[in-house]
Order: sequence, then C-alpha cells, then structure tokens
Amino acid sequence: MKQIFFLFFFFIGVHVSAQDLVVNKLRTETARIIKKEVDTSHWQWKSGGLFSFTLSQGSLSNWASGGDNFSLAANSYLNYFFYYKHGRQSWDNNVDLNLGYVNTTSSGGRKNDDRMDYLSKWGYKIDSTGRTYLTGLFNFRSQFFDGYNYGVRPADLSSSFLSPAYIVTSLGLDFKHSDRFSLFLSPFTSRWTIMANNSLSQKGFYGLTKGAHSLNEFGAFATINFFTKIGQNIGYKGRLDLFSNYALDPQNVDVFMTNQFSFKINKNFSATYGLDFIYDDNVRLFGDAHNAPGLQLKSLIGIGFLKPLNLHKRM
Repeated sequence: MKQIFFLFFFFIGVHVSAQDLVVNKLRTETARIIKKEVDTSHWQWKSGGLFSFTLSQGSLSNWASGGDNFSLAANSYLNYFFYYKHGRQSWDNNVDLNLGYVNTTSSGGRKNDDRMDYLSKWGYKIDSTGRTYLTGLFNFRSQFFDGYNYGVRPADLSSSFLSPAYIVTSLGLDFKHSDRFSLFLSPFTSRWTIMANNSLSQKGFYGLTKGAHSLNEFGAFATINFFTKIGQNIGYKGRLDLFSNYALDPQNVDVFMTNQFSFKINKNFSATYGLDFIYDDNVRLFGDAHNAPGLQLKSLIGIGFLKPLNLHKRM
C-alpha cells in the first residue's frame, strides 16, 4: 500500500514539474526581444584608407669611393575611399595623393613624386545579381608643384599645378565582381586636358596648340580598380585606365597604370613599392627630337611609417 501511494505522489510531482517547464518556456518566449530586420532604405556607407611616409638620409665625409656628401629623400602616399549605397544606387569615391622630395649636394632639391587623383562613380544597379551598374564616372588628375625636365640645361619647366590637368567624364557600365574589383567600360567619354600655366601654354605641350589652354577629346574609356591581400602581410592596390581618341589615331591607346605594394613589418612600419606606367600619345617631351611619344615609368621603394586609416561602416 505504501508503494502505491509513493508511485502516485511521484507521478504527480513529475507532472507538476513538466507543467512548470512548459510555463517557464512560454514566459521566456513571450518575453524575448524580437530583433528588427536591417532597414536597407537608409544610406549605407563605409570609408577608410592608408597613409605611408618614408624617409632616408645619407652623408659622406672624405669618402674615397666618391658620392654625394649629403642626400635626403622623403616620400608620402595617402589613399582614402568612401563608398555609399542606397537601394539600387551606389556612389564610389577614391582619392590618391602622392608627394616626394629628394635633395643631394650635387643636384640640389627637386621633387620625385607628385600626383593628386580623384575618381568618383555613381551607379544604378540594372541586374538581379547586383554586379552590373549603369554608371556615370568623373575623374580629375593633376599635381601640386612645378615639374622640370632635368635632361636639358638649364632645366626646362615641363608641368605645374593644373598644367596639365585631366578631367574625364564618362557614361558606361560598371561590373563589380566584389568590393575589391571593378571594371568600368564606356564608349561615350569626354576627356579634357587643361593647361592653366601661360608659359607652358605657349610651348604647345601635351597635344595642345600653342597658346591654347584646353583640349577636348572624345572616345572610348575603360578603368579597372583592384586591391587584395597577396599574403598575410602583403597588400596590393592597382588601377589601369585606357583611353582611345575616336578622331585621332584611335589605335594609339593612352595608358595610365598605378601599382602600390605594401609589406607589413610590424604594427606601424612597413616597406612600400610603387610602380607607375604612363603612355600618352599627346606627350612628346621625351621622344626622339620631341616628335614621338614615349613610355613614362616611375618606380619608388622605401621603408617607413605605415598607418591604416580607421575603417567606418554605418547604416
């Protein structure tokens, strides 16, 4: 009889405990805060970039092998980007600034790098995959300070601020495989070459007639932008621009290519290597008797301060 009463009260206790578990679970579910879905109707943006500065110095005294008694070189590079997205729209902006200076006892002071470059693309998504955009493009490229051709004596002024400056406006298709790669193609592109400096204008450089301050060309344009990590401590950022003038020698495609490698040493220091190529059919400063264009090449390597700019992503 005692065993029957024991089993009876045991099953009642189990049943009550089960009910308590169900009630507690229901309370938990009803009290849980339901997370709201992300509102994609608002602008979404992210920004970031990279700043590097390299400095090298050398000095000699009674050095039998010869050389400059003093040399100093400093180079800086700044890249900053800010991207916006809103529904089917996107707006990509990229700024590159390069500035370098070298001073030696034999040659004096002169710049060895100088570039300002702003690229902006506004696009409207036209496919279901989100990779193809009908896009309008604007690009401005020039420099900060005077540049000289030291291959002649005395050194000859060859460029200056806004002399030349290149302004490209274009309408085409932008194919974005990812945030790291984009290909823009356009058959409708206008390129302006600006020559603000009066003395350079009178020389008729960069395809302009003597005394002219601007030149407009219409043609096809393509630009590829790509950046990635090659290894754990190696980064790469590259850009390739191609332009063909419909009206004058369209087979002579103008090329502008930049390559920037960064090799991380520790948190704040790294080695950097920049390699740029330019071929412009209108630039005939360094060809045979100034009558033929030539490939322009710039290569810079250094070890110094490297600081990734803080990345921001907001919605």
